[in-house]
Amino acid sequence: MLAYRRLWIIAAIIFVADQATKIWVNATLPFNSYGLDGITVIPGFFNLVHVGNTGAAWSMFSGRSTLLALLALATLVALFFWRRHLGLKHPTAQIAFGLLCGGIVGNLVDRLLHGHVIDFVDLHFGNYVYPTFNVADSAICVGVFWYVLWSLRQPTSSNT
Repeated sequence: MLAYRRLWIIAAIIFVADQATKIWVNATLPFNSYGLDGITVIPGFFNLVHVGNTGAAWSMFSGRSTLLALLALATLVALFFWRRHLGLKHPTAQIAFGLLCGGIVGNLVDRLLHGHVIDFVDLHFGNYVYPTFNVADSAICVGVFWYVLWSLRQPTSSNT
């Protein structure tokens, strides 16, 4: 387990940051607080709101929170069993998967406690409203992107 300490530390930091922000949102903003009930951080661009998402990214699979919780657990188990094949002893891979695992666990805890994921970052780009998200979602996206970039740069082994 010490070989993966970087992954564990990053996952713990992401999980704590995610849950701390969601506790603050729960305590500060009324549920479904779009518009006047939200907090404007940068007018016309960035608001803090309090919404629940029973789906995945962009509300895909809405209403399937139990299925998504099971998928999250299966993903964590798969990562554990395939850790050697994923190169998780490498520091860069540990950072990527620390972000990924911390985010997965953060959203999983929401699904188990609330039946939905708490989202609160509300971004607007002109007339386009980006789907509301949270710290865990950001960590998952950055972790996947980081790992894909890293894995594409790894030398391939030749079987000849």
